[in-house]
Amino acid sequence: MDFDETPEEAAFRAECIDWLDANMPPDGGGPRDQNATTITDPEVEKAYVARCKAWQRTKYDGGWGSITWPTEYGGKGLSGIHDGIFKDEEARRVSATGVFAVGIGMTGPTIIAHGTDAQKERYLPAMLKGDEVWCQLFSEPVAGSDLGGLRTTAVRDGDEWVINGQKVWTSGAQFSDWGILLTRTDPDQPKHRGITYFLLDMRTPGIEVRPLVQITGAAHFNEVFLSDVRIPHENILGEVNAGWGPIMTTLANERTAIGGSTGRTGIDQLVKLARDTGCDRDPVIRQELAKAYTRMEVLRYQGYRVRTASSRGEPPGPESSTMKLAISLHSGLMGDLVMAMNGATGMLSGDDAHDKGRWQQEFLGQWSVRIGGGTDNIQRNTIGEKVLGLPPDIRVDKGVAFRDIPS
Repeated sequence: MDFDETPEEAAFRAECIDWLDANMPPDGGGPRDQNATTITDPEVEKAYVARCKAWQRTKYDGGWGSITWPTEYGGKGLSGIHDGIFKDEEARRVSATGVFAVGIGMTGPTIIAHGTDAQKERYLPAMLKGDEVWCQLFSEPVAGSDLGGLRTTAVRDGDEWVINGQKVWTSGAQFSDWGILLTRTDPDQPKHRGITYFLLDMRTPGIEVRPLVQITGAAHFNEVFLSDVRIPHENILGEVNAGWGPIMTTLANERTAIGGSTGRTGIDQLVKLARDTGCDRDPVIRQELAKAYTRMEVLRYQGYRVRTASSRGEPPGPESSTMKLAISLHSGLMGDLVMAMNGATGMLSGDDAHDKGRWQQEFLGQWSVRIGGGTDNIQRNTIGEKVLGLPPDIRVDKGVAFRDIPS
């Protein structure tokens, strides 16, 4: 693992700083603590999406739309180390970046790995330009952590496929133009086979998006109902009944994206909160602050590990699960810590609360990180089997046709 920047990497950081300082939005893209998972006002959300699109177009026009994507699709064709450097500096200056996590962070790399030339030419540049926002139509009411249990069906009708089913916990479906969709196309195959991966135009007739209001008051997640939705055959990513390969590519990138950040809150902000609430001399709080700082540093170095692998041309592997699990556990502990520092005022919200309820949002919003990309127990299974070499779970449904598995 490489810790220190080479002279070339240091020069690249200086180039990033120069470009960002010259081109960043005057207001930094909006309020620093505002993001797609916490906004409760639909009009504020609409404005936030517009700012994200405008900033993404600015980056694309300047040649910074993606650091790691191939140059023929608008990227710089550089390493994960370079990508991390740019994102570090961008995060210090610009807040309006969140709505492209599924498209540029997950869908794009999957299309690059599994898509046809026509699909790459059609979808990748539009993502980088900020013209199209994507959502992820994977989880279902009975198939979340057990993704292989999905029951949304796709039946071929000539050059089209007819889709029926329900998805849930779909982030940003209300403002997305396209979605990555998993369907069951052959129920006579075992559960992890017979799945096909589609690229879905969210404006297609038969799609209904229903918001799910979270405990935070935001409605970032949605139920999506698909009734006789028709998708052209050419919108299949990969091969029919062979969607599990593209699925793994998407999930590895999702877990890396979630795990590759220590969160919105840094140690300086925690120390300020401790001082503002009079907890800075409390020995227990001071110990918890030290633990939080240690976790942040561990997460930072885990990020270096992934960046180093990426710079060597190695795709995200099981280590993405260790990062995902680490940030999940950190998010839970952080929520407990900030509420402990708030004390009785932690029961307040909005303008009545300290820092206008920012810390209550951090506590309540931890579950979007802890559940998204696979729950903690799913990550533990992956680490146990693929990293530690432990025996896999006993699966009574292995090799059984999906239609014969009790529901």
